[in-house]
Amino acid sequence: MGQSPESDFYNQSENGTAFLQGIRTFGEKYPSYDTWTTKVTKLAKSGSVLLSVRAPVGEVNIATRDICIGRGLMAINGKSNEFLFQLFKAYKSYVVGKETGTVYGSVTKDDIAKIKFPFPLEQEQREIAEILSSLDDKIELNRKINVNLEKLASSLFKKKFVSIGNQLPEGWRVGTFGEAIINFDSKRIPLSSREREKKQGSYPYYGATSIMDYVDDFIFDGTYVLLGEDGSVAKEDGKPFVQYVNGKMWVNNHAHVLQGKNGFSTEYIKVFLDQVDIMPFVTGAVQPKLNQANMNSVPMIIPDQKTLIKFNEILSALFGMILENESQTKNLEQVRDSLLPRLMSGKIRVNI
Repeated sequence: MGQSPESDFYNQSENGTAFLQGIRTFGEKYPSYDTWTTKVTKLAKSGSVLLSVRAPVGEVNIATRDICIGRGLMAINGKSNEFLFQLFKAYKSYVVGKETGTVYGSVTKDDIAKIKFPFPLEQEQREIAEILSSLDDKIELNRKINVNLEKLASSLFKKKFVSIGNQLPEGWRVGTFGEAIINFDSKRIPLSSREREKKQGSYPYYGATSIMDYVDDFIFDGTYVLLGEDGSVAKEDGKPFVQYVNGKMWVNNHAHVLQGKNGFSTEYIKVFLDQVDIMPFVTGAVQPKLNQANMNSVPMIIPDQKTLIKFNEILSALFGMILENESQTKNLEQVRDSLLPRLMSGKIRVNI
C-alpha cells in the first residue's frame, strides 16, 4: 500500500521522484506525472500495476517509471503485469465489492488478497496479455496521434492569426466571436442524475468539460464545439474548456453548443477558442459563468475569405484524420471490451 510523504517535499519542477497520490492523472493505461517528491515513502517500480484503493476504488494503470505512491494507490507485481492489469480491469466489480466506508470508500491489502481470480497457466496469461495489450497500445497510439494533430492545428493557427504583429493584412479586420458562430443553446436539455439512470444507453451525455454519462437518446447529431458556460468555465491558465464533438449526443445546459458560420468552419472555432484567455469575459466569483453576450463579444480577427478558405482546408484535413482515428479507436475499444471478459473467464481460449 502507498504512503504519502509530507507536502513540504512536493514540487512541480521534476526534482526527485515522480509522485502519484491517487488517480487524478491516470490515463487509459498509463498515468502522466505533474508532481515530484524529494522524499520517497513507498516506491513502485516501473511496470508495476497501480490499483486505486481509495474512492473511486478499482481504477488501474501501469507505472511507466519508478514512482512514489501515496495512500490512494497500491502497487502490484506478478509474473505478467500486463495480464494483471487486464485481470483487474475485467474484475473491477470484485474490487469495488470489497469497498468499505460510508463517506470515502476504500479497500485494504488483505481485501485484495482475499479476492479469488481465475488464473490460467503462465504461458496463457502472457498470450492473453499480448492480445489485449496490442489493442490497448493501438488505442493509446491513436490518442497520442490526435493530441499531436491538435497541437499542429493550434500551432498553425497561432502562426497565421496570432503572431502577426500590430498591422493587419489588407482585407482583414477585428470583429467579434459572435460573427463567426451559430448558437444551438436553445436545443439543450439538462437531465438530473435520476433521470439519466432511467435513460441509460449508448449516446454520450456531455457537460461543461467532458462526457458525464451515456443515455438512450440524442438531441444533437453532427460536429459541434462545446464551450463551458458555468461552473467549470476556465482552466488554471485562463483558457476555456473546449470540446470538439462529433456524432449523436445529448448536451446539458452547462456547455454552449456551437458551429461555425460566415466562412468559419467549426474546426476553426475550436482552434480559436483553444488560445483565448476567457477570464475577462467570465462573471460570478462563486459560480463562474460565461453568458452568451460576453461570449459573443470576445474579439476575433476576421481575415479575408481567400485566407479563410485556405486555412479551413488545412483544418479539414487535420480534423478529418482526428475523427478517423477516433472512429477506429471506438471500434478497437469495442473489440477489446468484448474480448476482455471472455478471455479472462476462459470462454475464449488462446492456443499455447
